[in-house]
Amino acid sequence: MEVTSRRAWGMLALAVLAQGVGSVYAFGLAYLVPTFRTELGASLSTAGLLVGAPSAGLMLALVAWGALADRVGDRPVITAGLAGMGILLGCASLVHDPLPLGLLLLAAGAAGAAVHAASGRVVLGWFSARRRGLAMGIRQTGQPVGVAAASLLLPAVAGAAGLGAALLVPAVLSMVAAVLTGVLLRDPPRAPVTGTARAASPYRYGAIWRVHGVSALMVIPQFAVSGYSFVFLVEARHWAPASAGVVLAVTQFAGAASRLLAGSWSDRVASRLGPLRIVAAVNAVTMALLATATVSGSGVVVPMLLAAAVITVSGNGLAFTSVAELAGSAWAGRALGIQNTGQNLTAAATSASIGALIGAAGYGWAFAAVVVFPLLAVFLVPVASDPVRHAR
Repeated sequence: MEVTSRRAWGMLALAVLAQGVGSVYAFGLAYLVPTFRTELGASLSTAGLLVGAPSAGLMLALVAWGALADRVGDRPVITAGLAGMGILLGCASLVHDPLPLGLLLLAAGAAGAAVHAASGRVVLGWFSARRRGLAMGIRQTGQPVGVAAASLLLPAVAGAAGLGAALLVPAVLSMVAAVLTGVLLRDPPRAPVTGTARAASPYRYGAIWRVHGVSALMVIPQFAVSGYSFVFLVEARHWAPASAGVVLAVTQFAGAASRLLAGSWSDRVASRLGPLRIVAAVNAVTMALLATATVSGSGVVVPMLLAAAVITVSGNGLAFTSVAELAGSAWAGRALGIQNTGQNLTAAATSASIGALIGAAGYGWAFAAVVVFPLLAVFLVPVASDPVRHAR
C-alpha cells in the first residue's frame, strides 16, 4: 500500500530535522579546524583527530542504538540521543585541553549516533518502495543542510566568541530538537515480526555486505573534500573564513539537492544500485580532475573543489536506502547501525590520515590518493541484487 499521508510527510520532516541537527555537530567540526589550531595550539593532525572524534563515537554506538530502535521504536531512541548529545556538548564547551575535549566530543558523537541509526527507520516504515528513494533522499538532505548550517554558524561564532561558544551552538540545537521529536514524532505502523521472520538475518547473503563496503569506499572522497575544503580555502587560497563558510554552505545545499535527484532517479528507474554504480564512477572522475587541477596549480581548482563537494555526497542516500530495503523492518535498525558504523569508522580514519598526507605531500597528492576508492566501489556494487527490482 502507498503510504503518502500528510502524517507520513510530517514524520519525514522530523526525521530530517533530527538528522540535520545531528549533522551540524557530527560533520561540522571541520569548520573549527583553524580555531582548534589557534585557540588550542593544535597541529593539523591533532585538529584532524578532533574533527574525527564524533565519527569515532558514532562508530562505537550505532549498532547498539539500532538494535534498541528495533526493540523499542524510533521516538525514544532519537529523543534520548539528541538530549544526551546536547548535554555532552554543553560540557565540552567548557573544556580547552585537547585530550578531555576529544573524549567529550567522542562521547557526544556516541549519543548522537541514535539519530543516524533510527531516523532512517522512520522513512522505511512510513513510505513504500515507490516513494522511498525520494523520501530517503529528502531525509539524507539533513546531513548537507546541517553541514551548511555549521559552515555559516560555527566559524562566525568561533570568531566572535571563541571555541566554547561555537560548541554551544549544536548543544542548543540538539536540546531543541530533542523536545520537538519527543513531543511530535510517532513510530510508523509496522506488522508484528515473530518466529522465523525475526531469525531471517539479511547478513546470510553477500549483497548487503557489499553495499556496506561500497558505502565505506565512497565516504573517503566525501570526507577528504568536506573535511579539508574549509582549511584549504582559508590557508592555501587565503580566503577569509566567513567567505569560505558562505561558499561552502552553498555547496552543501547543492549537495542536498543532488541527493534528492539521486533518490528520485532511483524511484523512476526502479533501481537503487544501478544509479549508485554510476555515481561511484562520477566520483572517481571528479576526484581525478580535482587532484590534477590542484597539483598543476590550475585556475579551476576552486570550482573543481566545489563541484567535488557536491558530487561526493550525492550517492549516500542510494546506499542507505538499499541497506534498509535489503534488511527489512525487523533488521533495519541494526543494519543501518552497521552501515553508519562502517561509514563513520572510515570517516574518522580519513580525517586523520588525509590530514597527515596533506602535511607530508600537499593537497593535490592527497586528493590523487583518494581516486582509487570510488573506482573500487564501481566494481563492488551488487547490481544484480537490487532490492527495488526484487520488491516489485
